[in-house]
Amino acid sequence: MADDTETTPGTPSLPRWARLPINRCNLPPVVLGGLSFQEDPVDLRLDGVFPFHAELFAMLDSLPDRAARAERFIDYMTVHFCLETPEEAGATAKRHRTKADYLRMLRGWFFDSDGREAAVIKGWVESRFGLITRFHKGRLHAGDDAADARFAEERSRGIYATHALDAQLDLLYAYAQYELAKSAPGHLTLYRGVNAIDDFDILERTGPRAATVVLNAMNSFTADSDRAGEFGDNILTARIPRQKVFCTSDLLPGRLKGENEVMVIGGAYRVSLHYWAR
Repeated sequence: MADDTETTPGTPSLPRWARLPINRCNLPPVVLGGLSFQEDPVDLRLDGVFPFHAELFAMLDSLPDRAARAERFIDYMTVHFCLETPEEAGATAKRHRTKADYLRMLRGWFFDSDGREAAVIKGWVESRFGLITRFHKGRLHAGDDAADARFAEERSRGIYATHALDAQLDLLYAYAQYELAKSAPGHLTLYRGVNAIDDFDILERTGPRAATVVLNAMNSFTADSDRAGEFGDNILTARIPRQKVFCTSDLLPGRLKGENEVMVIGGAYRVSLHYWAR
């Protein structure tokens, strides 16, 4: 569990209003959420995940084919978390939401990034990385108590009576990082359709159409700039460290629907804005 520290002088730090003082990761929120991390990232490790699931990653190392590794991961998740036999983990039909697993959370996100499943994922980011959710069906922590309460309620309802859902998301992130380290070890150039850069919390403007902004706890991007243009009059472009990628729509072949969608963990980022020629 990391404590709060300060970042290198001269680089925009993640403001206190965008982070918690502690998290469950090998780097504190102020560091992993700061601009210096975007430019020079290191691996992020959630507390205890890799050691606890060392057997899984040893099995994955023996499989050269990505599709085979994905199937082995899915099988492991099913068995380890008793997803098909929830009664073995003490679940009862009346008291437990046995179908609310990691796949349902992902499908919920890809369908509606402001839905109940999305609230669970954003809350997971807060818990694990210490990055505060700034938007969910409207601005949060901006004086609207009803909006803040609605997010807290959706998150609570989303995770209530589920089986180790946060732990499932922990392992999903670890697996995504395992795969991305093989295919995209550096940065990814990703895009997001927006109406204006003022839709984000701006730390500093670095040009007429460039800025350092604070992104939400979790965000939808795409690797296809044309696809991004369908969702706004402008295209936001950012270099995303692969360590900040939670999941991609092609991570688990045949299980998720999405067109080059990438789920990106928040923090401070340098971004640029371009008009999209329709």
